[in-house]
Amino acid sequence: MALCCIGVAGLGAWNVQVVTQAAGPVRETADGFLRQVTAGDTDGAYERLCAESRSRWSELGFTSWVRTPPVVRDYEIVDVSVATRGGRPHGKVTVRLTRDTGSTEQRDLSVVRDGGGWRVCGDPY
Repeated sequence: MALCCIGVAGLGAWNVQVVTQAAGPVRETADGFLRQVTAGDTDGAYERLCAESRSRWSELGFTSWVRTPPVVRDYEIVDVSVATRGGRPHGKVTVRLTRDTGSTEQRDLSVVRDGGGWRVCGDPY
């Protein structure tokens, strides 16, 4: 029984460590992606998408979508959360987007481990 409790405690500590260490890279990934989107660097932003998203979006289709008005002109990262699912960390970054019309909206970006790094996954906004 004691050995079982130690194992559970160790696993819990490992999960906390993984989640804590991932928060910075998750924020940096979302920030870099949105910085490129707002600067009009759609090629760079496209490279930050996970393989699943790139399989759904061609680079040309992604560029057209990002440049379709009203375009994102600014953003603010509101919250970053990281959890583990099946032993793998994944993040959610809540952002407030400001469009060129002046309107704002809040969105969640999914950030996952993919290809040895962190990438934005799903429909980015």
